[in-house]
Amino acid sequence: MSGNIWIASGAVLASAAVAAGAVGTHVLKESLKLDEAALQTYEVAVRYQMYHALGLVVVGLLVARGTTWLVPAAGVAFGLGIVLFSGGLYAWLATGMKPFVAVVPIGGAAWIIGWLALAAGALASRSP
Repeated sequence: MSGNIWIASGAVLASAAVAAGAVGTHVLKESLKLDEAALQTYEVAVRYQMYHALGLVVVGLLVARGTTWLVPAAGVAFGLGIVLFSGGLYAWLATGMKPFVAVVPIGGAAWIIGWLALAAGALASRSP
């Protein structure tokens, strides 16, 4: 994928995180009156989604300047982590179904692998 696709993906996921944060504040907290523990869990999902959306933007910038396969692999891991970690928490909070929580640690592991791949890829990439 081109650097622009990674950057656009990160930007879209970042905008979704901002929207999710607004939903958390204005709908979940004020209208649905979720308890504090559930709101904190939701906030973690939103915050980590934003961090990793920004990570996708970094992936795009590195891909655009020339890189090894490790950098796009980091992008895939970041995207997978967003779906499994944040998505798992969102789904659990929306449905109350505990099985959704089972994928959350896999998403966290994907993020760790992604950051390590990004570090290795950045070090191995050619400089402009």
